[in-house]
Amino acid sequence: MKRTLILVLAVVLTFSVVLMSCKKEGAEAKPVKIGALVPLTGALSEFGKGFRLAGDLAAEQLAEAGFPIEIKYADTETSAIPGVEAARTLADVEKVVAIIGAAASGVSIPVAESVSIPKQVPQISNASTSPLISYLPADQGKDFLFRTAPSDALQGIVLGQIAADEGYKAAAVFFINNPYGQGLLDEFTKSFEAKGGKVVASTPHDEKPAPTYVTELRQLMQSNPDVMLALGYPGQATVYLKEFFEAGYNKTTALLFCDGTKSVEMPKALGAENLAGFMGTAAGSVSGASLTVFQEDYKAKYGDLPPLPYMDTFYDGIVIAALAAAAAQYAGKPVNGVNVRDMLREVANPPGEVVIAGVDGLKMALEQLKDGKDINYEGVAGSQDFDENGDVVTPIDIWQYVVNDPYIETVRSIELRQ
Repeated sequence: MKRTLILVLAVVLTFSVVLMSCKKEGAEAKPVKIGALVPLTGALSEFGKGFRLAGDLAAEQLAEAGFPIEIKYADTETSAIPGVEAARTLADVEKVVAIIGAAASGVSIPVAESVSIPKQVPQISNASTSPLISYLPADQGKDFLFRTAPSDALQGIVLGQIAADEGYKAAAVFFINNPYGQGLLDEFTKSFEAKGGKVVASTPHDEKPAPTYVTELRQLMQSNPDVMLALGYPGQATVYLKEFFEAGYNKTTALLFCDGTKSVEMPKALGAENLAGFMGTAAGSVSGASLTVFQEDYKAKYGDLPPLPYMDTFYDGIVIAALAAAAAQYAGKPVNGVNVRDMLREVANPPGEVVIAGVDGLKMALEQLKDGKDINYEGVAGSQDFDENGDVVTPIDIWQYVVNDPYIETVRSIELRQ
C-alpha cells in the first residue's frame, strides 16, 4: 500500500512538473505587446498608413525570426487630447511594454508628460523632431523618452542653408502652432539669418485644419517675401497653398517645405506642376545593408516604397523595442517598461555584434542575445545610437517636388552632428 502511494505521488509530482513547464513555455511564447501611436486621422493622416505597413512588416519578420510581438495601434487624430487618451489606454488596458510614436511633437510631448513617463513605459517617437524633446523637464533623471528621428536642431540648419543657397533674402514662415512648428521656426531663423537672410514675417496656425487661411496669407505676403516656408502638415498646407496659388502669390514668392509637408497627396490636390521644382528637407536614411533589405522586403510585400518620411524610423522603433524586450527576457528579467528601457541602448548602441533589419538579421540578433552576447542594431534609417537624451543622428535629405508620380525625388543628403 505504501509503495502504491509513493508511486501515485511520484506520478502526480511528475505531472505537476510537466504542467508547470508547459505553462512556463506557453508564457514565454506569448507575444510581447508593443503600443503604437499613429495619426490615422487628422492633419498627418497621410503618413499613418505607411507607419502601420512598416510596423506590420517588422512584426511579421520578428515572428519569423523567433520573437513574436503584438502591435497595439491607436489613433492620435494628430491632436494632443486624443493622443494622450490613446496612450493611456495602451499603458493601462493593453499593458504594453513600450510605445512607438507619436508622430507630431505636439502629441508626443503631452503623452510623455502625462502617460509614458509617470507610468514608466519607454516612448520612442519615430517622427517628433522638436528640439524640446531632447531636454524635456519631465524626463530629466527618468530616461523614458527616446526617438529614432533626428532633432530639428539639424533640419533647421539645412533649411536655412537651402534658403540661402537658392538666393532668397526675405522669408515668410507659415507655421503650425505647436512645439514642432515653433522649434523648427527658431532653428530655421538662426540658420537663415546667420547666412545673411531675414525672416520678415512669421504667422502661426492652429493644429486643427481651418476652412480658409486667406487672412493669414495676406498678412504674410504684405512683408514682400521672396520665399514662404510651409512649416506644418499636409492637412493645413493643402488648404492654404490652394489659396496661395489662387491669389497669384506664386508669381513673386517661391515655396520651401519641410518634413511635415513632404506629401504625395498635395501634388495630386494642387497640381504637380504648381509644386514642381520647390525643395524641402526631411530626415533621411544612411545607405547600407539594413536600408537595402528593408526596401527589398517592403517591395516584395507591398510594392514600391513611397517617398514619405519616417516609415524607416517607425520600423526601427518597433525592432529596437522588441529586441530590448527579448534582451530582458533572455536575461531572466520581467519584460516590463523599466527593463525594456534599460535594454534600449544595450541593443542599439555599440559595442556589440552588428545586426541589421530583415528576418536573417533579426534571427542573428536574437541568437546573440540568447547566448548572452552584446548586439548593435544598425537601423534602416542609420545607426540608431541613442545618446544620453535618447536622441539619434540621421542624415537630412534635401528633396524636391517633381511633375510625375511619385512626385518627390531626393536631391542629396547632408550628414550633420548635433
